[in-house]
Amino acid sequence: MSTYYNVTTPVKDNDGKTRFQKVGVAFPQNDAAKSIMNIKLFATPINGELVLFAPKAGSEENPDGE
Repeated sequence: MSTYYNVTTPVKDNDGKTRFQKVGVAFPQNDAAKSIMNIKLFATPINGELVLFAPKAGSEENPDGE
């Protein structure tokens, strides 16, 4: 299981294809927590839609986006 998820929003390109713009990260909480995830957004999606993806294997990026 991933230690974090990339939070993205779908965006249509000029050619009609959908790409996913990263707007934050989500961290699963431990089993004793009352919540399921802690989500940190660094952008607000104007379409109101969020999609979570596990990071790609071997990804070295900083999950906080810094």
